[in-house]
Amino acid sequence: MNQVNLNEQLKRYFGFDTFKGDQESIIKNLLAGNDTFVLMPTGGGKSLCYQLPALLMDGTAIIISPLIALMKNQVDAIRQVSENDGIAHCINSSLSKSVIDQVKTDIAKGVTKLLYVAPESLTKEENVEYLKSIKISFYAVDEAHCISEWGHDFRPEYRNIRPLVNRIGKAPIIALTATATDKVRQDIKKNLGMPNATEFRSSFNRPNLYYEVRPKTKDVDKDIVKFIRQNEGKSGIIYCLSRKRVEDLAEMLAHNNIKARPYHAGMDNAVRSQTQDDFIMERIDVIVATIAFGMGIDKPDVRYVIHYDIPKSLEGYYQETGRAGRDGGEGKCIAFYTKKDIEKLEKFMEGKPVAEMDIGRQLLAETATYAESNVCRRKILLHYFGEEYHETNCHNCDNCLHPHEFFEGMNELQRTLVVVRDIKELFKVDYIINMLIGRETEDIRSHKHNELECFGTGDDHNMSFWNAVIRQGILAGYMEKDIETYGQVKLTAEGRKFINHPVSFMMSEDREFNDYDAGNGATTGATDEVLHKMLKDLRFKKSQKLGIPPYVIFQDNSLEDMATQYPVTQAQLLNIIGVGEGKAHRYGKDFCALIAKYCEENEIERPDELRVRVVANKSKLKVSIIQRIDRKLSLDDIANAEGLDYDDLLNEIYTIVKSGTRLNIDYFIDEVMDEEQMYEIYDYFKTSTSDSIDEALDELKGDYTDEEVKLVRIKFLSENAN
Repeated sequence: MNQVNLNEQLKRYFGFDTFKGDQESIIKNLLAGNDTFVLMPTGGGKSLCYQLPALLMDGTAIIISPLIALMKNQVDAIRQVSENDGIAHCINSSLSKSVIDQVKTDIAKGVTKLLYVAPESLTKEENVEYLKSIKISFYAVDEAHCISEWGHDFRPEYRNIRPLVNRIGKAPIIALTATATDKVRQDIKKNLGMPNATEFRSSFNRPNLYYEVRPKTKDVDKDIVKFIRQNEGKSGIIYCLSRKRVEDLAEMLAHNNIKARPYHAGMDNAVRSQTQDDFIMERIDVIVATIAFGMGIDKPDVRYVIHYDIPKSLEGYYQETGRAGRDGGEGKCIAFYTKKDIEKLEKFMEGKPVAEMDIGRQLLAETATYAESNVCRRKILLHYFGEEYHETNCHNCDNCLHPHEFFEGMNELQRTLVVVRDIKELFKVDYIINMLIGRETEDIRSHKHNELECFGTGDDHNMSFWNAVIRQGILAGYMEKDIETYGQVKLTAEGRKFINHPVSFMMSEDREFNDYDAGNGATTGATDEVLHKMLKDLRFKKSQKLGIPPYVIFQDNSLEDMATQYPVTQAQLLNIIGVGEGKAHRYGKDFCALIAKYCEENEIERPDELRVRVVANKSKLKVSIIQRIDRKLSLDDIANAEGLDYDDLLNEIYTIVKSGTRLNIDYFIDEVMDEEQMYEIYDYFKTSTSDSIDEALDELKGDYTDEEVKLVRIKFLSENAN
């Protein structure tokens, strides 16, 4: 097909005057009957690379796609280019027999040019036998990274594609993915049996996307509500790690008058499909989705993507952020990060095969590097995908817009490279850092590396510092991680040269992310320090009058929240951290009166638009716990019934009583504790200025267990705070 005709067909079917990037070359290669590998970032126009050839070639193209949602979205889109809906169909487990019969009729008539099939459906014997009977123009393997265990969304079913193609009938294969490192790219070509496929690789740089990483504090929900309100009316996606978090966050957003819905694999297909349609048609603004499930929604004007939980890999992160700004317009990518999320993901890997754990940990390490580094985020992402970014400032990420201090690190890099050389380039980052700081691990002693001259040459800096040196040394091209050996650090030619002929190496230390605790962790502090002091004074006076410690009335973080949100009614007080109906009713009146008077005297306009409404704390778990305690069931039995660790149950009960609900667990304490011991702990909490368990254990001289102190703390707070 000549140049003019191909452009005419592009205009005829899709309304475009010209092709984008490598699209034209890719299509010509496929039309010529050649195997094709396409690596093109989200928004680059991958779909058109197989849609147009399918419309032009004889037979039906088989499009293998991992998501039913993605299939439906693409079938709907391609039907818009034809007067006949039969031009595109899908076969999956959700279809009725009558629908499948209609699909087969359209294919037999030669109407259907694209048939979307899930890999699981492709393995069914009846489908294999049917596909043998039709003329296939080519196979398109979409989301091809799913074939590799090094990819961010490994699907074992993808490994069966080549054997199935051999059974059904050979035809050209085009594999497409938006995210693939060199290792993943090799895996895809090998497993699809297309080693000589023509490769097309587009740049991964999306200049219109803004990247930012924020610390994930206990106020993350408020940060998200504030961000969405600042971007009111714009479409956005929020990714979470678990289905429960998806549902809780979507409910909280809806409670704050934000048009948001949840979306995950555990939901009914019809509900998911309706949610997707509502998002595309802009009947809702925000979708909250699981990272693992993915979206597959082709919506060009998503203006922000928020990661509530950090993803398992940079491939996943890049693909998910790539759903923002696909039209070239604004796209804000905000990730909330805490080291605890990385630790959780590492725990999820325990018990898996060793090789799989090594791969997972290496992918997580790259994600942590991205989050913690002060270097240009665009530079880190592009380097990860094998692309060099030579600009010194991208002007569109948090690190470039707010640059951190850089200093000369020539000597530090040289010391690092010497260690890598002297240990024969056979070890990973942690081992190198231990060598530098002089930590004699068992591994180091067994290799006798503690006897090397380079051992301990970096004891003037900590582990975090040397992590930054290695990360930035790799970015600068002096070292590289060997994927085949799960992350062993090797010297490059430039690195070897640097050892003897060092040059200037400007670097910055990594960002420090504190371990925030969603329950009792660090707080951002009060906005209004004057009001905060007045509230503390009022709390102290009330505590003196009632003869109870101040924290029993309201905890510190509750006062800080009051000095930020300015609640003036008991209803508004329920939006404050750690304040339930019991506390609001028992203590709230005087505090609200003080705040109202303060606002009036100082002409303060209350920030209603920034107040986050917390979903009433009536989750099934908490209600169930309260009901079981009312029935005087053993706490051990309650923990078993709820599928909780005993310690987690105690923490749940503590949260319930802390927010103002009275619970009587005397029946259980009487069984497991001596009365005299119980009163000794109880008396401690009467006089203590804090309800910290660690402080209590220290003060009580270790005569009591953690469990005993927690039980009495619950009793004390229930009887005195509620």
